[in-house]
Amino acid sequence: MTLAKPAPVTSRKPSMAPLNILLAVICFLWIVPTIGLLVSSFRDREAIRSSGWWTIFPHQEWIQVDQLQLTKGVALDKPVEVLPGVRFTDDQLRAGVILPDGRQATWSNRRQRSVAINTLQWTANLNFTTDNYKNVLGGQTYVIKTPDGSTRTEQGDDMLGAFLNTLTVAVPATVIPILIAAFAAYAFAWMKFPGRRLMFAGIIALLVVPLQAAMIPMLRDFLALQINGTFLAVWLAHTTFGLPLATYLLYNYISQLPRETLEAAFIDGASQFTIFTQLILPLSVPALASFAIFQFMWVWNDYLVSLIFLGGAPTVKVMTMRLADMIGTRGQDWHLLTAGGFITMIVPLVVFFSLQRYFVRGLLAGSVKG
Repeated sequence: MTLAKPAPVTSRKPSMAPLNILLAVICFLWIVPTIGLLVSSFRDREAIRSSGWWTIFPHQEWIQVDQLQLTKGVALDKPVEVLPGVRFTDDQLRAGVILPDGRQATWSNRRQRSVAINTLQWTANLNFTTDNYKNVLGGQTYVIKTPDGSTRTEQGDDMLGAFLNTLTVAVPATVIPILIAAFAAYAFAWMKFPGRRLMFAGIIALLVVPLQAAMIPMLRDFLALQINGTFLAVWLAHTTFGLPLATYLLYNYISQLPRETLEAAFIDGASQFTIFTQLILPLSVPALASFAIFQFMWVWNDYLVSLIFLGGAPTVKVMTMRLADMIGTRGQDWHLLTAGGFITMIVPLVVFFSLQRYFVRGLLAGSVKG
């Protein structure tokens, strides 16, 4: 009597379809507002006021094909005759009403008693312009044409100067803390000196200190040194606030580098500085790039620190401050606000996509040992 062999047990891998669908939905929810902002930044004032950005896609819309002139001065307190035997009230014409032949009747100019006759047609609003960016980046005056044919002259917003100021703030405020934190992380990881653990614990403790608690003491010191309102003040402020996280992140990565590599360099007679510049920095690129993304985006999008340590002088305003001014003075000019908003997004997007391959590797720095 022979026993049948048991069927091999096969392990089923869970389906990845639900996770992929969830990720696709999340990406869609993140991308759609960005696309809307980009499209709106290339549309003119009247297009933004009259229709949404999604009308760039093919859709059905009421298009005027004819215009009827009613008797001027006709009273609107009772239905008016639009076509022979067809009467509508003022409220119906305001909202738009369907005629017996399927067309739509709506007021074209209520004061002049003219009625627009529209038909439903497939269309796409593809009238784009770069004037919004010219008006936002340049400080020159520009002319606005209104639907009634009149023109109005307005002053452009000088965001180009604010863009250069933001670069002047963001680049040093990213590079300086990275360099200082890299030196400190290497010292904590591979050098022996008294009080090393206590000093490192103090740096970790600074992570929980809110930056708002340190602003007033730092502001007093900068005023005493007469550097408040300068780029040096905001560089020092961002460096101070970014150093604890940078040191902790880089320490986790540098401490996990192979000890044999460093010992071989010591045997060959390399100095600490040579090891740091020739070995540590090249091997720590993922962690450096990861923190650079965090620090650059934080500094680029910062408003509070720049407002306190730079002030409101027009010559030193950064883009977030300039955009806040535009919201206050141009709250209804969405064509300019969207252009200004997208300009503030361009450089952070370039930085993120340039360094994103190091992002996950840097975030996992020090999470796996052995």
